[in-house]
Amino acid sequence: MDTRRLILVLIFTFSSFMLWENWQKYNQPKPAEAVAANAAAGAAPTPSAALHAGSVPGAPVVAPAATVATAETFTITTDLVKATISSVGGDLVELELLKYKAHEDKEKTFQLFEATHKYAAQSGLTDGLPSHRSVFKRVAGPSSLAEGSDELKVRLEAATTDGIKVAKILTFKRASYSIDVAWEISNGSEKAIAPHAYFQLQRDNVSPAGETKMVSTFTGPAVYTEADKYQKISFDDIAGNKAKFNKTADNGWLAMVQHYFVAALVPKDKTPHEFYMRKLDGSDVFQAGVIVPIAEVAPGAKGETSVTLYAGPQEQSALKQVAPGLDLVVDYGWLTMVAAPIFWALQAIHSLVGNWGWAIVVLTIIIKAIFFPLSAASYKSMAKMKVLTPRLMQLKERFADDKQRLNQEMMKMYQTEKVNPLGGCLPILVQIPVFISLYWVLLGAVEMRDAPWILWIKDLASADPFFILPVIMMASMFLQTKLNPTPPDPIQAKVMMAMPLIFGVMFFWFPAGLVLYWVVNNVLSIAQQWHITRAIDAGGKAANDPKA
Repeated sequence: MDTRRLILVLIFTFSSFMLWENWQKYNQPKPAEAVAANAAAGAAPTPSAALHAGSVPGAPVVAPAATVATAETFTITTDLVKATISSVGGDLVELELLKYKAHEDKEKTFQLFEATHKYAAQSGLTDGLPSHRSVFKRVAGPSSLAEGSDELKVRLEAATTDGIKVAKILTFKRASYSIDVAWEISNGSEKAIAPHAYFQLQRDNVSPAGETKMVSTFTGPAVYTEADKYQKISFDDIAGNKAKFNKTADNGWLAMVQHYFVAALVPKDKTPHEFYMRKLDGSDVFQAGVIVPIAEVAPGAKGETSVTLYAGPQEQSALKQVAPGLDLVVDYGWLTMVAAPIFWALQAIHSLVGNWGWAIVVLTIIIKAIFFPLSAASYKSMAKMKVLTPRLMQLKERFADDKQRLNQEMMKMYQTEKVNPLGGCLPILVQIPVFISLYWVLLGAVEMRDAPWILWIKDLASADPFFILPVIMMASMFLQTKLNPTPPDPIQAKVMMAMPLIFGVMFFWFPAGLVLYWVVNNVLSIAQQWHITRAIDAGGKAANDPKA
């Protein structure tokens, strides 16, 4: 297989991958027209027998159920978030990330938890104690993080019977997207109790706004344990009761993942807990959560438990501090081993140049320099093939009816001229994993979101609004095609000439950061290929000059 055929194969493979991703995206199940309200959806989960060990049965303490009409909300503001909390369940029903802009309207802030996707963070207790369907009352306190204060506590209390008092405490922290969610139980009854607390993330199965039209990233639950590492679970598998994941552990976390952002529940390490996932009946709303046992609470005693809720951007440095393995939600797939160092290098360059667009340009130059010898070998092979193309065409016409003789003559010519027709293949193949890894790094890095470059490029994560970069990329690809050997097959030649247009149209909807990388890479490739081709052409003319 010669270089042009390899290029065709790569183009076909890349195009097929884009089409498959696009097909997957647009064939996701559509949301139901009507679903139950967040506050009233789903009963409290039931822990398995493994978590019931050591529990003390007691008379059920029935908490009053909430209705939509009884739901009231209040807001809490810190330096990073604005949270809306419902009196029903004390649920986090809205969460604005104040440092990030909405995808459609840049005048608004981005909402992670919100009503459109029925996205909320819920929690409750089992065994008849207050759940996420119970009515809570807020204890008076500040609604904004005070100047000089590092945290803000929100306390909510629910009415029960038999003298048991239950409180839910949410602790917001300065300069952090982590929220401590704690339950406090005061047992004023005459019997010991040992309930369970559950913490869950509720969401529909629709990808968020802002996905590229050509590639959709993963949206759905994920689980991490030391035993099985990172496991992504599709909504379809949950709906079909086919979801496979490690359900019990004393470590790890559970998350709801989407492009750029994540909400994760992190139980305390070495605390036995159980993960669960379920689809609510009659809707396309899903719940994924964790159940944590509470140690026996004797009469007159208090018991408590808590988890950490991280709800914010997929900033890898911050995720690593929250829990081991949480940075894996920035998923580079099977090329993580290559992509992770690339992202590290991109961050290091950004710390020096202060602009993510210029960081992409510098990183592309560095990668091109690393692969310079391999690229040079590839371009030399193509340049020599270009010099031989007229003679190959003559051979094809001369032995058009004798394929075996044609192949023999072509091999003889390659040996005489010391040309390896496969010389351009290996260098290209070696670079493919690096290029794909960089592609996924630029696609998945939240740091690119709303990051400007120059002039008209105000957001490297969104498509070029004037399509200038895609047009430049098309022009560069067309010039590259002209520098390559002309395929002897007329059909192949037409296909190669059409490829810049096909790819250019695809890149109209790609994030500007990705297109910037391709443009810089193409410009550098053209310069290197032109220099090598010119040198070989000059050498070929000198060799054929009788006066030389």
